[in-house]
Amino acid sequence: MKFRRSLLGLAAMATALATFSVAVPAQTAYKPEYKLSLVLAPPTAWGQAGKIWADLVKERTQGRINIKLYPGVSLIQGDQTREFSALRQGVIDMAVGSTINWSPQVKQLNLFSLPFLMPDYAAIDALTQGEVGKEIFATIDKAGVVPLAWGENGYREVTNSKKPIKSPDDLKGMKIRVVGSPLFADMFTALGANPTQMSWADAQPALASGAVDGQENPLFLFTVLKMQNVGQKFMTTWGNVADPLIFVVNKEIWASWTPADQAIVRQAAIDAGKQEIAIARKGLIEPGKPLLKEIEGMGVTVTQLTPAEREAFVKATRPVYAKWKGTVGADLVNKAEKAIASRKQ
Repeated sequence: MKFRRSLLGLAAMATALATFSVAVPAQTAYKPEYKLSLVLAPPTAWGQAGKIWADLVKERTQGRINIKLYPGVSLIQGDQTREFSALRQGVIDMAVGSTINWSPQVKQLNLFSLPFLMPDYAAIDALTQGEVGKEIFATIDKAGVVPLAWGENGYREVTNSKKPIKSPDDLKGMKIRVVGSPLFADMFTALGANPTQMSWADAQPALASGAVDGQENPLFLFTVLKMQNVGQKFMTTWGNVADPLIFVVNKEIWASWTPADQAIVRQAAIDAGKQEIAIARKGLIEPGKPLLKEIEGMGVTVTQLTPAEREAFVKATRPVYAKWKGTVGADLVNKAEKAIASRKQ
């Protein structure tokens, strides 16, 4: 009897020790620091997205999760097109990334780069905050990264050092710096320009020397980077493409956190995304678009297309839209078109 009680006692102790040994790694699995990749640093809206997220997470987890920002995609030697792959591989723990930069790895993200798909901010919201956004998040999750929330890099407007751009003919022969997306190369080729893919680090001296005539980027970047100082004296707001951002976490990192901390990180991303979108749209949704006035004050000629002028660009890029609709997925594009058509203004 004593022997049986001893065996039972040992068994109980073993169970307790087993329980204890499982619990300890869960607590020690947290890293002292998590690396968050960004293309741009604060004070840009994109950089603010990472800073606000990191600050909220640190505060709400009482310092259990500390996030350090790595702007300039410095974790992957500045090559923003490698960011999504590096996230999957665990080289990067977290990111606020661009749908354009990740589109080579996730073809559905080319949806947002279809020329003139989204005519206004309500159209962007109809996609990211609706069923299309959920479907894209499911695709990203399946691709090996946990998506949490949407942010925004804004509409990409075209600038140059030569003349006002009011029609596709005005772009003929112009050398335009574009991001590393074949869709952008197709789009500018269709408009008669000479698209040149290069990183922003390489683009700045190329623009300053006149080796490249123009570029396209969100307007808030124009003021932050003082693009008028690298020869960009003419701007056209054409609203051809907008670039939503996505807050994500590497899957293994995500799995290492408790469900309670996962919920905190997710909600912090959602809250940071809402704040960042407001920052990205500042000066562009108010009456008179004060950001455009600020850019004009820098000595830049700003051209706002009439509906008829814009339609000429739409018509010129329809073959590109049709070609890439198949790559993105016709069903997803049709869903997006319907969501935009029924959007709330």
